[in-house]
Amino acid sequence: MRKALKDAVVVITGASSGVGQATAEEFARRGSKLVLVARDAGALQAVAKSCRELGAEVLVAPTDVTDSDAVRRVADKALSFGGIDVWFSNVGVGAVGRFEETPIEAHERVIRTNLIGHFNDAHAAIPVFLKQGHGIFINMISLGGFAPTPYAAAYSASKFGLRGFSEALRAELANKPDIHICDVYPTFMDTPGIAHSANYTGHRLNAPPPVYDARRAARTIVRLVEHPRPSVTIGAVADLARLAHFLAPNLTSRLLARGTLRYLERAPRAAATSGNLFRAPAIAGGVEGGLRSRRRAPIAAIAAAAVVGLALAVAVGSMARTSYRRS
Repeated sequence: MRKALKDAVVVITGASSGVGQATAEEFARRGSKLVLVARDAGALQAVAKSCRELGAEVLVAPTDVTDSDAVRRVADKALSFGGIDVWFSNVGVGAVGRFEETPIEAHERVIRTNLIGHFNDAHAAIPVFLKQGHGIFINMISLGGFAPTPYAAAYSASKFGLRGFSEALRAELANKPDIHICDVYPTFMDTPGIAHSANYTGHRLNAPPPVYDARRAARTIVRLVEHPRPSVTIGAVADLARLAHFLAPNLTSRLLARGTLRYLERAPRAAATSGNLFRAPAIAGGVEGGLRSRRRAPIAAIAAAAVVGLALAVAVGSMARTSYRRS
């Protein structure tokens, strides 16, 4: 696939900021032809301009991915380039707050965007891939696809569901060796996503360290197109949390909930907001969100290692008790 990046047709949803914008620019540097998708037409034009300056041909398709007919029109627009080689399904929103204190409309919107929106992307892309005999569909999931996100129940449900959807779709297409369904599981990225999230906690939101450069995710996605495989993680914390949840899911969930609650109790007060759930943000924000702090990263690494250590201890203790009872 390395040579095919030149003139490859790449559709990117959620392309107006963050990882979507960084990925568009990364493909642009390799001469790919881009179809950029998001709700904010003005922000898309700004990203398209930067990609054209990097030498790419770009089409802009302002679209809400929860509208299946509109997403099919995106596929039709992309076909004006002659085909679709890659579809990066990247849209994601969040609503943070206690489950019962978060409006049900907010929960529903998160599910419709993060899960049904990706269904709509795949439903538009897969028939094209089957007809042309090749294609790569990439789902941006997150660490939340393996470990729960307390105080963001709908987000957690959508990401767990999206992982199941990808696995089912990959199984259906297992006899199509040139069609790939790929998943990306990053830890926290330095994007405007936190600032754009709906917030019903009453406190200011932030991302726990370490927070990674969104351009790192973009480079990972490009490499995934060059060498497709079922899934990749980004950042050691994602791997550690995945292992911890596998070994001791209940303990890991309780620790995550306790840590989130402790942060919220200490965070400055903030007014409730629906963020970008129902409309595009007033300011797209660019690639970065100003969340990175290198000095705090070692603390996070120690904390993540502690979680894994506790999980291992619980798992070993459980196996020992089971062995004793059997004896």
